[in-house]
Amino acid sequence: MPGLGLPDDDWLALRREPILDPGQRICDPHHHFWDRPVPGAGRFCYLFDEFLADLLTGHNIIASVAVEAGALMREGLEPGTMYRQSGPPELASLGETEFLHGYGAMAASGLYCPPGIVSGIVAFVDLRLGARVADILERHMAFGRVRGIRNLTWHHPDPAFAFSDLAIVPGTLESPGFREGFACLAKHDLAYDATAFEPQFPELLALARAFPLQRIVLNHLGGILGSGPYAGRRDEAFAFWRDGLRDLATCPNIFVKIGGMSAQRGGFDLRNRPEPASSEELARLWAPYAHTVIDLFGPARVMFESNYPVERQFVPYPVLWNAFKRLVSGYTPEERDQMLFVTAARFYRLPISI
Repeated sequence: MPGLGLPDDDWLALRREPILDPGQRICDPHHHFWDRPVPGAGRFCYLFDEFLADLLTGHNIIASVAVEAGALMREGLEPGTMYRQSGPPELASLGETEFLHGYGAMAASGLYCPPGIVSGIVAFVDLRLGARVADILERHMAFGRVRGIRNLTWHHPDPAFAFSDLAIVPGTLESPGFREGFACLAKHDLAYDATAFEPQFPELLALARAFPLQRIVLNHLGGILGSGPYAGRRDEAFAFWRDGLRDLATCPNIFVKIGGMSAQRGGFDLRNRPEPASSEELARLWAPYAHTVIDLFGPARVMFESNYPVERQFVPYPVLWNAFKRLVSGYTPEERDQMLFVTAARFYRLPISI
């Protein structure tokens, strides 16, 4: 799959909508900050000012979790976000955690945005290091806002879904070294953000069963697939995905983030059009996936995520949250509040009133 592209601000500006249910409180449990090169297109810069420009567009987003970005890049590509340029390689990602912690401190001042923004961080520590991660986790935890760890493990047997910029090692979730490192998360009550396509669901299921007290959240619903070998076979891909999710839902320690549905692998072709899709169209396209997740896991184990600025290639931030609100419009006010705020705030143990 192709790597990141640069968002087109002029194109995004073509789609403007009134904010739906502006009083509904939201925790965005999955967004990134970075300043990284895009081959042949310059740099994709999305730092605090850029995020605030999206955040403060009308939705009542009062808390957020910043997620690591750029770990496990292929050799020769710029690694991570604000990674340290000296010292042991396994400590390089401390630079990103320190950087994100600083943004959390800026938000907590109340001068720029609601103080709950970046009140949680999902950091990168390479769990394949096994028991050696214990000391590294301590160093990340010292910054105070770290609530989880993510290791990128996306893998699909079809090369059409291989990430062109990531050095993914198949079978990571099953490897002894990874599991030894994974076992170290419990000491700090850290959550684990999982990245797995449908063929990897059995690996994730086995991991969750081996560590039944470890909170795990599946990112991006496990990846919607509707392109490449699944072009014209969406119903078949959907059935595989749904059946795999049904198994995952039997583990009470597995949660799901609903988001990341704009990616090209989904086959919705949301970029190559005269103007961005409306929230009505997005809700219609995504409803079978979102509602399947909610039906299987229930609102108490579901959270909606922006996955910004990745999704900024395809949809404006306020339109994205309008689409999410449309997707939950048929549920009770309490259930809507769970999926848009409470589940995420509790899962990541955010220091905010629930």
